[in-house]
Amino acid sequence: MDAKRGEESSLVGASSQVKEGVSHSNSKGSGSFDGNDMFVRADKIDLRSLDIQLEKTLSKIWLKERRGSQKPSEEWEIDLSKLEIRYVIARGTYGTVYRGVYDGQDVAVKLLDWGQDGVTIDAETAALRASFQQEVAVWHRLDHPNVTKFVGASMWTSNLKIPQNDSTSNVHSSLPTRACCVVVEYLAGGTLKQYLIKNRRRKLPYKIVIQVALDLARGLSYLHSKKIVHRDVKTENMLLDTNRKLKIADFGVARVEAQNPRDMTGETGTLGYMAPEVLDGKPYNRRCDVYSFGICLWEIYCCDMPYADLSFVDVSSAVVRQNLRPEIPRCCPSSLANIMRKCWDANPDKRLEMCEVVKLLEAIDTSKGGGMVPEDRAAGCLCFSLARGP
Repeated sequence: MDAKRGEESSLVGASSQVKEGVSHSNSKGSGSFDGNDMFVRADKIDLRSLDIQLEKTLSKIWLKERRGSQKPSEEWEIDLSKLEIRYVIARGTYGTVYRGVYDGQDVAVKLLDWGQDGVTIDAETAALRASFQQEVAVWHRLDHPNVTKFVGASMWTSNLKIPQNDSTSNVHSSLPTRACCVVVEYLAGGTLKQYLIKNRRRKLPYKIVIQVALDLARGLSYLHSKKIVHRDVKTENMLLDTNRKLKIADFGVARVEAQNPRDMTGETGTLGYMAPEVLDGKPYNRRCDVYSFGICLWEIYCCDMPYADLSFVDVSSAVVRQNLRPEIPRCCPSSLANIMRKCWDANPDKRLEMCEVVKLLEAIDTSKGGGMVPEDRAAGCLCFSLARGP
């Protein structure tokens, strides 16, 4: 009641200027007024000041009503005032990634922008945000050493502070109005793709190949046990810490697995890693991740790009219609080569489960070597020979 009286008194105060220009009149003239009639002298009214006072009062009322109607914040929602964004790490299809600090912890901050392409309508944007909110609630509860630790998220970015001196662009002024903010732990080792490129000539020892592959397999097995399909498994989406431990990242297109596989359709992922059923627009399930893992396993062993000499169009067509797969070097141990083949089988039902892949990788003996032979020791390109590396 007191608050309401305060609001009413503010409105009364805002209109007091009108009363200053109002006079009661019984004056003579062409008309007459009784004691209750009033007239307003326009030259005595400060309309600008009146508008400002009314706007302030109405804003207070609106904010109070809004606070009263707001639901309690989600447990995963972060306090943006504790988030400090420092500089851009990368830009991608789904947004921009920044290096930052949240409440004293080194983090990576990803801004996801929906609806700024001039095509997406409000209803579609609302649906994307609702879906994202549901998935964030799932990711918030995940806890595994091979999955990037989720710190929190925010559905709004109006209070986000981005440095003005960002050399790449004037980010602060162009901040998307409908963006969402995701915060995860920061891993200083970079992406697995970058690591493999650095080792392209000398290759990786077999022991490291299996260690990295196991990290990825264990992370995917954990996600699948939680009914989550990543849908964009590739070496660019895997991060390494300073001890070379791999963690799965970039959940921009991940989703909870549908009970009915027909509910999961459409080309989602990256060409070269995408399963035939995904490329062909057919229903798919978690085994599309298994296929992508098989391609990643080849890439980890060879430290090379799959289908490097083919265009995206050629790859897409050949994978679906000609059963195209990367060529496995002859120096690759049969135990590892068999895992690759079983993971990228054209028939999803014949592919391994990720928990099975973990067991097979754990059983591999690396004491006698078996890695890819470095290029300076190879007789020919990519070492398609019987020699064995470290």
